[in-house]
Amino acid sequence: MAFVSERRIDFPMVDLAKIVYYPQFWDLAHRFYEESWEFSCGMHYNEILMNHQIGFPLVHAETNFIHPLSYGDTVKCWLTVVNIGNTSVTWKYEFRNQNNTLCWTSEQVTVCVGMNDITTKIQVPDWMRKGLSKLMKN
Repeated sequence: MAFVSERRIDFPMVDLAKIVYYPQFWDLAHRFYEESWEFSCGMHYNEILMNHQIGFPLVHAETNFIHPLSYGDTVKCWLTVVNIGNTSVTWKYEFRNQNNTLCWTSEQVTVCVGMNDITTKIQVPDWMRKGLSKLMKN
């Protein structure tokens, strides 16, 4: 099941062309990503980072910019997990506007690391694997 959330496109997010400045798509994606942890694992991402000392740096992304988002639009995100590997998670994002027009897609791979040594991969814990599996398509 996808995690679904939405936000309004605010003025600081747009460029002189009055559309979302492309780096803002990455910021939006990360905000939706953080929200999804409460849905999947029952805790804020900050708790994952600070209390469990686990992080997920991005190591690969494939992204398509399909249709612009403008000031005042509403962006709706569908976030799913494509794969949970031994030490990585593959996420799929779809952003659509208020007219259900597909605007942006991205498939991103994050690697599970301990926060004390972010250069060393660790296994995705079983409790986390169980929670993240809620985001997988059945």
